[in-house]
Amino acid sequence: MAEDLVANLGADRTLLLVDDDEPFVKRLAKAMEKRGFQPETAESVAEGRAIALARPPAYAVVDLRLEDGNGLDVVEALREKRPDCRIVVLTGYGAIATAVAAVKIGAIDYLSKPADADDVTHALLANGEGLPLPPENPMSADRVRWEHIQRVYEMCDRNVSETARRLNMHRRTLQRILAKRSPR
Repeated sequence: MAEDLVANLGADRTLLLVDDDEPFVKRLAKAMEKRGFQPETAESVAEGRAIALARPPAYAVVDLRLEDGNGLDVVEALREKRPDCRIVVLTGYGAIATAVAAVKIGAIDYLSKPADADDVTHALLANGEGLPLPPENPMSADRVRWEHIQRVYEMCDRNVSETARRLNMHRRTLQRILAKRSPR
């Protein structure tokens, strides 16, 4: 299977990985190198944009939420410099609105974390025929609910009352949910 993937890569095997989680991006870079890619890593929007403008790669995996901004800025820079770049947006906060925004500005796919190197490789090399396989370990409904609540809570600058109002939920109920650990 590895030989098939290497054959599908083409002549230009450059890959830009943009993620602010240093251990994750290093592991992913090593795994993608074993699959035939030539990875280069960036840990911020500024660093990712600089690489995208100076040396636009054939492939890119960009985290949506970075410490210094939004990964979609890197996607836009890649599209400007290299329209044929195959870009996958990777995020821990999967939401339909952000998936649509990522695809509209040029990403070919959108993966939720945790995603391994096989998931990323298949997304980068997908030809668009047929439906993708369902994930091995999809998030539980409780986990999806918790992720949504956390995302809205962060968007409201950690204001419990405002978050409760936006979620149409009682403030005390929200406080109890926020006090608990995340479900599996």
